Amino acid sequence: MTTVSFTEFRKNASALFSSVEAGETIYVKRHGKKIAKILPFHTENKKLPSWKKKRLKLTVQGEDISKIIIEEREKS
Repeated sequence: MTTVSFTEFRKNASALFSSVEAGETIYVKRHGKKIAKILPFHTENKKLPSWKKKRLKLTVQGEDISKIIIEEREKS
């Protein structure tokens, strides 16, 4: 558990969210009073969010489409 001021939170939001992702809880204070509690999001079955999952990489054999387009433009 970490407690930070609102100003510190604004300056270091990226690093603090990385800590939350790692499982830490962050409390944010403004004028000495706690105003927010940021905690990791856990689903019941503990699946990763869709943006964290590995994706299939589609590949097509043959020439790159960009090369084909450039060649066609040069012909014109």
